[in-house]
Amino acid sequence: MTTPNLDALFAPKAIALIGASSRAGSVGEVVAGNLLAGGFRGELMFVDRKAQPVHGHPVVASLADLPHVPDLAVIATPAAAIPAIVAELGARGCRAAVVISAGFEADGADGTALRQALLEAARPHRLRIVGPNCLGFLSPAQGINASFARGGAPAGTIALVAQSGAVAAAALDWAPAHGLGFSHIVTLGDSLDVDAGDVLDALAADPATRAILLYVESLGDARKFMSAARRASRTKPVIALKGGRSRSGAKAAFSHTRALAGADAVYSAAFRRAGVLQVGGLDELLDAGLVFAHGRPAPAASLAILTNGGGAGVLAVDALEAHGGRLAALSEATQATLRSLLPASGSCANPVDILGDAGPDRYARAMAALLAAPEVEAVLALNCPTAVADSVLAADAVIAARRADGGAKPVLAAWLGEVHVADARRRLNAAETPNFASPEAAARAFVQLGAAQALHDGLSEAPDGGDAPETLEAVRELIGRAIDEGRAALEPDEIAAVLRAYGIPFVATHIARTPAEAGRAAASLDGPVALKILSRDISHKSDAGGVALGLVGADAVEAAARAMLARIAAAQPDARLDGFVVQPMLSRPKAQEVLAGLVRDPTFGPVVMVGHGGVAVEVLADRALGLPPLNGALARDMIGRTRVSRLLAGYRDRPPADLDALADLLVAVGRLAVDLPQVTELDLNPVLCDASGALVLDARIAVREPDAKAARPAMATCE
Repeated sequence: MTTPNLDALFAPKAIALIGASSRAGSVGEVVAGNLLAGGFRGELMFVDRKAQPVHGHPVVASLADLPHVPDLAVIATPAAAIPAIVAELGARGCRAAVVISAGFEADGADGTALRQALLEAARPHRLRIVGPNCLGFLSPAQGINASFARGGAPAGTIALVAQSGAVAAAALDWAPAHGLGFSHIVTLGDSLDVDAGDVLDALAADPATRAILLYVESLGDARKFMSAARRASRTKPVIALKGGRSRSGAKAAFSHTRALAGADAVYSAAFRRAGVLQVGGLDELLDAGLVFAHGRPAPAASLAILTNGGGAGVLAVDALEAHGGRLAALSEATQATLRSLLPASGSCANPVDILGDAGPDRYARAMAALLAAPEVEAVLALNCPTAVADSVLAADAVIAARRADGGAKPVLAAWLGEVHVADARRRLNAAETPNFASPEAAARAFVQLGAAQALHDGLSEAPDGGDAPETLEAVRELIGRAIDEGRAALEPDEIAAVLRAYGIPFVATHIARTPAEAGRAAASLDGPVALKILSRDISHKSDAGGVALGLVGADAVEAAARAMLARIAAAQPDARLDGFVVQPMLSRPKAQEVLAGLVRDPTFGPVVMVGHGGVAVEVLADRALGLPPLNGALARDMIGRTRVSRLLAGYRDRPPADLDALADLLVAVGRLAVDLPQVTELDLNPVLCDASGALVLDARIAVREPDAKAARPAMATCE
């Protein structure tokens, strides 16, 4: 275990509860009862100044009276007393504490002072703090229930790490009825010291943990989390549910890129890069626990569906396809075998409908045929309760078929209903056959096996750090001057210099301060030109009437420039108008407009984006995000997750676009993001993409002195 002193949390030999109480219903009384009921095989010691037995267990009055130094302390006292308690525990050699008590809220002066005092008490002794304000910690196989949850948890192979005690409590109550067992449950509370990254790092090497369920609302140290999550995901599935989704503030954004990069989307990109499978709700998180407790991640497999009711099979197929799963195409040989086993009115296609009167024998024979079929890589068995067939015996038949197959192929079950399938579900649970409440839940969980494998495979992609541009120092000086001058954005000639330094193709750009200069610039170009207003106060030029296209000749350009000045001055009299941008019009009629760019996230630092470009980008809301640094494969994966990728692949008379060129552009944007922390936003829109490559037509770059956290990439360049 690489995280210091967390072995004292996960494998203690002696536990002390400070704040044990005999007052019925108090936290100290409930935690004491849970510790005693858990069956911990080490030494349990209780501390309370009254020194009255609790649940018949002896209690000492002070830490000085403890017969041994505890490896793990569980603290349920008033918050004000805890820093002194932790200092004394640390001085005596204790190395981990679970602080259940609340009262350390960061939004109050008293809470902030207590938080700091608690950290200062623990750090000199390297004593690790879980919490404060948490439900507690459970390790069922070791008999540890250091929590105020209602009861314990069954032992198993799934670890749960949650920032919410309520989510953990709900999972604990749900698990026994669904056959889900836990190796460890860690509730982080306020994460004052031990955070999700620390726990993931510890669980990565834990042989008792087969998969990790994670509930997070926010992260403090993103780089630590990413490193730990990637390390854990290399050895076991990590499945995350993100709470607290928000897009507030997007409307006031400088750029399209900022408006499209919501906080939840950035977390999703981070999870993906870390090999973490993200789910959308608590039910999905717990169902993932079921499927990964008994199944391993595997390449996307073909699923056969066996049902005693046609409607249930249809729902399963719909859900499977909606989540990107693959229905097995049954061979003629397999269908012939099924026809010999089933009534004439049964269906031998997939889903296989063995009819509502199907008893255990029909289930057993159909299961055996499907598991023996080489084209079938997994089976989902469904059952709808009827009065003419026994659901329990049907479950027994599925269990027996799975055992006879030796577990070579995943078998999932969904016994539908509630009252009349309860016994059957208990049988399936006892036989460690993952079973679900609905066909949709079962199909979704099955697809997660393949999704987890794909994420695991992606961990092998090494980012392309690349060589620093030869002009990097000059670019940094250019940006520094803009910041010193109080400018929040670069001018077009500066933007061109930055993009040129990183090899990002940018249309030729001429700056003109007056309409007459604009006309002369147009005369120097061959063919029609585009004229754009130059103003630090206008981000979206076309919306303000600041774009004119297809102008031919100096006179036309000069006239358009004068009209543009008058139009914008009337509509936005306070806008500073600094001149014009003149660019050649390009004839690429079969090109697709794409958006590329970067933003700085307050948690994860720089984030690269790609999506559908043009004036309607925010309406289309088509984007994929990635954490830099990138390489070609990671960039192409980002492109493939957008809707515009289908247009880029070619259609009708449009040949496929050069996706390698677009991927190279994204890799370059990622390098820029890492090298230039002063660049807070980069908006390349539109980028023309066609068979001849990718070319940026318009760009915006926002700059300011970097915020230390937002500037630092969450991905270390060596990962």
